[in-house]
Amino acid sequence: MIERPAFAHRPVPLERDPLGWVLLIVAVFFLVTLNRLGTPSMPMFDEIHYLPAARRLIDLTSRLNPEHPLVGKEFMALGMVLAGDNSWGWRLPSAILGAIGLFGATRAVWWASRSRMATILFGILFATNFVWFMIARIAMLDMAMGAFFALAVWQWVLAWQDSAKGRRHLVLTGLFMGLSLGAKWNAAPLMIIPGLLFAWDRLMALKGRRVHVLWARNAGPVPGVSLMEAFVWLGLFPVLVYFATFAPAFFYAQDPLTLRKLVPFQQYMLQLQDSVVKPHTYMSRWWQWMFNIRPIWFLYENVDGAQRGVLMVGNPFTMLAVLPALVLCLWGGLRGNRLKLGLVLLYAFAVGFWALNGKPVQFYYHYMLAAGFAIAALAVVLGEWWEKGVRWPGWASLALAIGMFAWFYPILSAGALPAKDSFATYTWLHSWR
Repeated sequence: MIERPAFAHRPVPLERDPLGWVLLIVAVFFLVTLNRLGTPSMPMFDEIHYLPAARRLIDLTSRLNPEHPLVGKEFMALGMVLAGDNSWGWRLPSAILGAIGLFGATRAVWWASRSRMATILFGILFATNFVWFMIARIAMLDMAMGAFFALAVWQWVLAWQDSAKGRRHLVLTGLFMGLSLGAKWNAAPLMIIPGLLFAWDRLMALKGRRVHVLWARNAGPVPGVSLMEAFVWLGLFPVLVYFATFAPAFFYAQDPLTLRKLVPFQQYMLQLQDSVVKPHTYMSRWWQWMFNIRPIWFLYENVDGAQRGVLMVGNPFTMLAVLPALVLCLWGGLRGNRLKLGLVLLYAFAVGFWALNGKPVQFYYHYMLAAGFAIAALAVVLGEWWEKGVRWPGWASLALAIGMFAWFYPILSAGALPAKDSFATYTWLHSWR
């Protein structure tokens, strides 16, 4: 049985599921992503690190790029096997995962809010926020991490909503969290939240009842599942899935992994990541991400017969519009709206991790997950206004977001530019250069 949203501050009327709109948004996003996917025909930005590592996974000779886990590189290797060792083969897995992740994130917003308009707004605003689109067009690890994390959030929300299939959704949440972690560690701090929320909700549901909190089943948020079982699906299972993603490394011809080496190898990976301290031209900090100040040039040179560029920057409208929306959600959350408060806390947690972890070399694309929560906050606010009859902010936001995407599209997708200095048309701030 599908119940009303556990995340809402009060009962809301059930609206018609906008699944058709979601599928249309995802299909358009995927088709636009495929346009010029193979351009440039040479590796750009961090593809130079990950593509050789993916080739090693195909021939199983030896490890390369050991500081990161394997899932993202395994998908690149699969793309090379199926579509060829060329720019299409390198990037096609990211494009497919980008569409899947967009679907998962949008479905999560629907099940959490049960607002038809908030869901549609989120899908369009997220698809046009530049960051998700650009990571879907490059052979990096971040899209595999982000897509599986989006699927995990979708199943997490469903576990709270669908009491008849709650256990199944918890299992899938753990599976997708493990795969996300197996692509890149960036989402790891956020993965403790489903388990913590389950424990909190269970304690609140059992408040005043004389039962053993660890083993009680007849209570929310997922009736039939004890706190100990939830710990298995949301805590232990993702770790087992994560370790399972290292299976190809056990078959390297040179220095293969063993069960004895597997856990110590994680410490070695962490040491390698912490050893990256050399400043980078496009490195940035969390507060610069929030205000869209310091992007990254993935590419800017004459290649494939034309001057081309790929500027990793956020949508100038969306990335600033989310900031007042987060403030409004905080106010609503403090007044009892659980969904709004949850989005603010998830955003703060995602940004705070990078603010506090001390990693010296950080980049704008590390904002990708936090931006998703922020856009969800904007969509929820606009959707709420829409349902109250105040629709012009929603229409204006869609027009501005889509308009910005269309204007910047050549510099987001390696389009042919008319001149060598065409970057000046798109670098509105000096810090964007």
